[in-house]
Amino acid sequence: MSRIIAARRSAVAPRGGAFSSLDLHELAAPVIVQALADAGLPPERVGEVILSNALGGGGNPARRVALAAGLPERVAGLSIDRQCAGGLDALLLADALIRSGQHEVVIAGGVESYSRRPLRHRTFADGRAPEPYDQAPFTPWPDRDPDMAVAAETLARKLGIDRVAQDRWAMDSHRKARACPDWLRKAEIVAMAGLETDAFTRPLTERLCARAPVVSGSVTVANMAVAADGAAVVVLVSERLAQELGQPGVALCEGRTLGDVPDLPGLAPVAAIEAVMAGKPRGDLVAAEIMEAFAVQAMGCTEGAGLDAGLVNRHGGALARGHPVGASGAILAVRLFHMLRREKGMGLAAIASAGGLGTAVLFSNT
Repeated sequence: MSRIIAARRSAVAPRGGAFSSLDLHELAAPVIVQALADAGLPPERVGEVILSNALGGGGNPARRVALAAGLPERVAGLSIDRQCAGGLDALLLADALIRSGQHEVVIAGGVESYSRRPLRHRTFADGRAPEPYDQAPFTPWPDRDPDMAVAAETLARKLGIDRVAQDRWAMDSHRKARACPDWLRKAEIVAMAGLETDAFTRPLTERLCARAPVVSGSVTVANMAVAADGAAVVVLVSERLAQELGQPGVALCEGRTLGDVPDLPGLAPVAAIEAVMAGKPRGDLVAAEIMEAFAVQAMGCTEGAGLDAGLVNRHGGALARGHPVGASGAILAVRLFHMLRREKGMGLAAIASAGGLGTAVLFSNT
């Protein structure tokens, strides 16, 4: 298995906020530089950089970031797009490269700028004028490819989770994020553009939730994550190198990405969680970071996977941060790394993705 010996992220800023002037490489390069400094490794030791990016329009952002971070020109960079799941899938690909013996040091994570994403237009063979679009198609069937907020409302009806319950989860996420200890914030976040903490976290109240505009049914702007900018990476090394450096770090034990019903993507992580937890003592789980793209999705996954709600997003989740799509999964891993450095046990990260995908990764410091 591979081991994470350093992990860092930027703060998360809502679209149009503090990071709106930064390009992808300007967001991610400082995070990589700091993560390598934390690891005590020179740039020359890095074999590969794998970054998730969902909205950037191509061009291999990982290569641009690697060059901007001062890594050797031989580091090719690999960019992946699995939408929300990509940040965790980058870690799984890095782990596979290390297990295969191709590299001993791989930087993996994600970077996203909602603010600077390119404009996209759909073209037609019949000569109609191109039409702008925001959500790419995730299935070949339009009737099974819902808007994500509509899919969240469908899930809420299916599970019988009303708006009040979703709002309570969102308020709790903000409450826990506001109470997040300073040591954790400082360990995670690389300050840039004058931002040292997540910009969206606030004292969310019942009154504010009641006034929140409805997006779809019980889903409102208060109980869904705001579109955001951010970057997060981890430094993975081989077991041999971790021993040589005297840095046991946190082990990446197992991970799985599985497809599920495309119309109901919110529950897709449940099967992935069950796969990575199979045969593992649930009592060893000390923390679970479950993506909160929508409150109902996090609630459904927590219940569906039989997780102890007291272990889920102990210091707040994406509802209190924002959702920089390609980076969101990596942010979960960064948080678990720093928590597990202080606590013995296992940590679980899980995320749902458009198209009915779910990724779960299990970490351990035991």
